[in-house]
Amino acid sequence: MYDTILVATDGSDPATRAADQAIDLASTFDADLHALYVVDTRRYGSSMMADADAVAEDLKEQGQEILADIASRADVDVTTDVRSGQPSRQIGDYADEIDADLVVIGNRGLTSGGEIGSTAERVVRYVNRPVITA
Repeated sequence: MYDTILVATDGSDPATRAADQAIDLASTFDADLHALYVVDTRRYGSSMMADADAVAEDLKEQGQEILADIASRADVDVTTDVRSGQPSRQIGDYADEIDADLVVIGNRGLTSGGEIGSTAERVVRYVNRPVITA
């Protein structure tokens, strides 16, 4: 049913639940699992990010640590990637690049309240692939 699964994470509790779901699904369907972390340049402003290499590197390292944790918990091989930009757009682009059969994402992220987060909503609305939110 699923050959390629993408889980997008920001390290939040909902994203961790999403990663757990993606790991279980990849194991069940013997699917390729990809984990993606996007440094949200909108949060910090593109001009600030362009001038602050140390900040960008810290955020990328944080993303790599989060992705390494996902890979260490999985019983399948995990391909990881860290990108920069608008998260929903980067998630959609990456899903297209790997021809993902399913995208798994937390229902809200680090900055969301009790409702569905803006990134999750954009992914559900605009990514042309099945999406599960956790």
